[in-house]
Amino acid sequence: MIDRRTILGASLALPLAAKAAAQTAQPVPGGERLTPWPPREHFRLWPGRAPGARATLPTYAPSMNGRPDLRELWLRGVSDPEVGVFRPARPNGTAVLSIPGGGYGFVSIENEGIDVAKALNPAGITVFALAYRLPGEGWDNPQDVPLQDAQRAMRLIRANAARYGIDPAKLGICGFSAGGHLAGSLTVAHDDPVYKPIDAADRQSARPAFTGLIYPVTNIAAMTREGSGQPDGPMTVYRRYNIPLGVTPQTPPVFLAHSVDDPVCPVDQSLEMLAACRRAKVPVEAHLFERGGHGWGALHSPMDSPQRLWTELFRRWIGEHV
Repeated sequence: MIDRRTILGASLALPLAAKAAAQTAQPVPGGERLTPWPPREHFRLWPGRAPGARATLPTYAPSMNGRPDLRELWLRGVSDPEVGVFRPARPNGTAVLSIPGGGYGFVSIENEGIDVAKALNPAGITVFALAYRLPGEGWDNPQDVPLQDAQRAMRLIRANAARYGIDPAKLGICGFSAGGHLAGSLTVAHDDPVYKPIDAADRQSARPAFTGLIYPVTNIAAMTREGSGQPDGPMTVYRRYNIPLGVTPQTPPVFLAHSVDDPVCPVDQSLEMLAACRRAKVPVEAHLFERGGHGWGALHSPMDSPQRLWTELFRRWIGEHV
């Protein structure tokens, strides 16, 4: 189980917080080698400085974290967001933009990005892993910064679909924890004008064909009420980034997976999204696991644990919707 010691959403330009994870990340041993990032094939999101850049940019700070037997790469200080491309040996045209979590305080790029590719590539799915900017690291309009990057990533992937050997109509997303919140935001606000178009790629749709939300945050205000101890933020912004409120009959199909015993992001966050999809008659599938905690990503749960099956369930579900 990955640690989520960074409080959830504390830097989303909103005073968000979640309960700390049970485990504390171990300090990095001297000389520990970083997991390679980005992969050989990758692309930048913005041709120049990203929207909202200030004179001083964040300092890039990748680090290895987690239990001694389960180290993984986290990213902080992303100022030049990029997407890693992971191609399957036998592509079937389907693609997933994987959006890692990290409480909007870091990007869990290995557990919820690189490892997602390892799990889905064998099924023929091309995976794009998003290293996005963190809102609390000094940007104008910080509440929109992650969504800017997610929208732009979807548009660039679609604009270059032929290069990647994918069907643009079969491009979906999968987000984890705070990355699940970002994936949900993209799902319901894919056409919100959060940045000025800069090239032809921005004429592409950012709408996902399908959405996977894995132990996601969906209702920011509820997370704050559940004991952060911090003052309330602007309710207009809370409401805008309340994902269930944005669900309509036009929302793409949604897949949910969550542990009932999650100590960081309560299962109610997925249940609220499930209810919203049912009310709007949006196709939705939910898998609730009795145990597992938070942050199991694609490969971090034990081989014999039920939640280890979510990637296969997700793959089969995708096949029913694209």
